[in-house]
Amino acid sequence: MSVALLIFVFIGLCLGMAGAWAVQRATGNSGWIDTIWAAVTGLGGLAVIIFSVDGNPARKWLAGILVGLWALRLAGHIATRSAGKKDDPRYAALIEEWGSNAGPRLLWFLQIQAFAAFILALSIYAAILNPAPFPGILDGLALVIAVVAIAGEGMTDWQLSQFKRRSPEGKTVCDIGLWGYSRHPNYFFEWLWWCAWPLLALSGFQTIFSFIPSLLAPLMMYWLLNHVSGIPYLEKHMEASRGDAFKAYQKRVSAFFPWFPGRDK
Repeated sequence: MSVALLIFVFIGLCLGMAGAWAVQRATGNSGWIDTIWAAVTGLGGLAVIIFSVDGNPARKWLAGILVGLWALRLAGHIATRSAGKKDDPRYAALIEEWGSNAGPRLLWFLQIQAFAAFILALSIYAAILNPAPFPGILDGLALVIAVVAIAGEGMTDWQLSQFKRRSPEGKTVCDIGLWGYSRHPNYFFEWLWWCAWPLLALSGFQTIFSFIPSLLAPLMMYWLLNHVSGIPYLEKHMEASRGDAFKAYQKRVSAFFPWFPGRDK
């Protein structure tokens, strides 16, 4: 494991998120923060793949393709969304809460995001250190999960955009398609994508060394999305802006894992 490479990636991620802070301060649009985060996280993942001298070359090619597809889709989607709206309600709520200290506190908050991105890059790095012959059964399973996750997240984003564009009469909460089975299917598929990396790390069952740190990605993403910066802030915003319609949706539809809707959810 190259400590110098990891230090280089960590510094790059910190600088990238400092740049995201500068863009938000200049434009007043915090939606660009997540665009830049997705881009620099993807670049961090690609850096550890490209500059690592260890691991099976074929598995590294697969990892690089998956990271590239993920980063391009996510950053592109968020950029398109951010260009057409004033602000991100999650960041807007934080900035309002921080008041006159919003500038320095946002900068520190984004450095925490840079650290989170480093953990994700570390998980990718751990997975590609696996020297086992390629392909293995778990490599194939990881590919299937990653492709399903990217396609699923793209589908949920498209369904939400269609709902907003058509504005069905009398409806203020999107419950069409996959949104009828999970209140946050985009978050679910985002988490699912990171579940592919422990499988790449374990493929061939030659070493447990790379498998353990590769688990950090899905564990951290689940925690962040469900308990920190994802669902809690967004649901609070939706409760305030959609009222009883969203409360009824909460009772009917699972929060994260897709499941059949019912009255007791």
